[in-house]
Amino acid sequence: MAHHAGDNDGDGQKRRLYNPYQDLQVPIQNLYKLPTSPEFLFQEESLAQRRSWGENLTYFTGIGYLSGSVLGAGKGFIEGVKASEPGDTLKLRVNRILNGSGHTGRKFGNRVGIIGLIYAGMESGMVAIRDTDDVINSVVAGLGTGAFYRAAAGLRSAAVAGVIGGAVVGLSVAAKQAVKRYVPI
Repeated sequence: MAHHAGDNDGDGQKRRLYNPYQDLQVPIQNLYKLPTSPEFLFQEESLAQRRSWGENLTYFTGIGYLSGSVLGAGKGFIEGVKASEPGDTLKLRVNRILNGSGHTGRKFGNRVGIIGLIYAGMESGMVAIRDTDDVINSVVAGLGTGAFYRAAAGLRSAAVAGVIGGAVVGLSVAAKQAVKRYVPI
């Protein structure tokens, strides 16, 4: 005789049989308690809550190149469409668009990638000099990046670019803090 849930055992006691599927109706969060904060192998890594200078360099240069390339390709696409003439064949129009997108995308990508490279180096240098990671480092690195990037164009151009760089970084850090404060993660 097979035992089913609720069957009497020989001594008159009811025993519940094991059911491996009984907890499948429970939400997944209750089954698996996964950590939400990063886990570190060494204690020293947990104390530094920022990327290393090499990671910063790679991140900002890569993001700069990718975003500049996409924006430049969009601008080149528009220029290629405008440059097509009424008598052009479809093949010639596509060629103009691809050439314009590739050329302008490469040019913009290189420029913004260099700006990201300079910014990452300056921000990492500020962190190393001040031995703290805060908003001041980011804004000063933005000021320095703009000024350094436009230094060859003259003092006035470098000053304007520095102010623009500092303002852009300041606004982006402020926006990041506002999003972090008001959007639950």
